[in-house]
Amino acid sequence: MGQRFLRSRAVRDRIIAAAELSHSDTVLEVGPGDGFLTEALAAHAGRVIAVEKDARFAALLKEKFKEIKNVEIVEGDMLKFLISNFEFLNKSKIVANIPYYITSRFLRQVLEAKQKPELMVLMVQKEVADRMTAKPPYMNMLALAVQAFGKVKRVAQVQARVFTPPPRVDSAIIKIFDISGTFFEKHHITPEQLFSLSRRAFAQKRKMLSNSIGLTGDTRRPQELSLEDWACLTARQAAIAKV
Repeated sequence: MGQRFLRSRAVRDRIIAAAELSHSDTVLEVGPGDGFLTEALAAHAGRVIAVEKDARFAALLKEKFKEIKNVEIVEGDMLKFLISNFEFLNKSKIVANIPYYITSRFLRQVLEAKQKPELMVLMVQKEVADRMTAKPPYMNMLALAVQAFGKVKRVAQVQARVFTPPPRVDSAIIKIFDISGTFFEKHHITPEQLFSLSRRAFAQKRKMLSNSIGLTGDTRRPQELSLEDWACLTARQAAIAKV
């Protein structure tokens, strides 16, 4: 299932520190595996809800944490679990070494939800971390989608050797915080409007905006636009559409 099990206490400590946990926090953990990170979360948070898709690990975890009152093990697919349990996101913290293949879908599902977490601390592929933290002239759809909802910080780079089995690439700890829909409210646009326009442009990222989305005389390419540029462009296109 694409799981890589963290084996470094030093890296685990960096994750815990980045999450700024207190005993009043509810933490949602994705793909806890054998519970290495779960143990530390339980020691620092008031409540830990760990969602594990693999039935074998879910059974192991339920046995391992049966005496730990603040840990709840849920067997299931996190992407499906959140569809009917979004209330768990409200002001919670998501801390996880998530299976890398679900990263983009997971981020989109969580960030676009009505109820949003307070922050997320995630282990992701280094390449994905590079994309998430990108600025012009290297913007991309993932950076735009994440940065529109919150601030993004790279906490640390993590070498492949601290995982079992080791992945083929290095990883990075990413922190997403100040998560809200304020950006869209401020610019009087919706996520649907912003992402519909930007997806059209990034689908033809080598072309100037005048050619890709019909902005007469605009010689910029989508990766050259800042988040604010995209907001202004979206608001302008929405206003034109109303006329």
